[in-house]
Amino acid sequence: MARKDITRWDPFADLLSLKDDFDRIFRDFMGFYPAETLREGWLPPVDIKETPDNIIVSVEVPGMKKEDIKVVLNGNQLTISGERKMEKEEKDETYHRIERAYGKFQRTITLPVELDESKVKASYEQGVLTITLPKAERAKPKEIKVEVK
Repeated sequence: MARKDITRWDPFADLLSLKDDFDRIFRDFMGFYPAETLREGWLPPVDIKETPDNIIVSVEVPGMKKEDIKVVLNGNQLTISGERKMEKEEKDETYHRIERAYGKFQRTITLPVELDESKVKASYEQGVLTITLPKAERAKPKEIKVEVK
C-alpha cells in the first residue's frame, strides 16, 4: 500500500495567495501598485538588460525634469529616486479625474555583476532614463581556446 502524507491545512495561505494575485493584476494590467505595496508613493517601470559589455537600465519617468531625478551607484546597488510633482491647481479649476502618479519614488536594484563605476553614463530622452553600466573587465566572459594535442 502506498504511503500518504498528511498535510496540515492553513486557511491563511489561500488568502495570501489571493492577495498576491490581486497585486499582480493591479501591477500588470492597471499599471500601478496598490497603496499597501508602496512605501514612497509610486514606482516607475524598469527594464534591465545585459549585453556582453554592459548592464542597461531603462526607467520610464515621463514629465520629469532631469534635476528631479537622482541616480546613485554604490557597489552593485543602483538606486534611482526622484519626485514627480503635481501641476498646481488654479483657483477656477476642478479636477474630475487624476490617473497619473505623483509623489516621491525610489527603486534600488541589485546588479548581477561587478561594474566599472568610472564609465557609468545616464541619459534622459522622451521620458525614458537610460543608465549604461559597463561591466568590469574581470566580470566579462572570457573565451578559452582548447588546444588539440
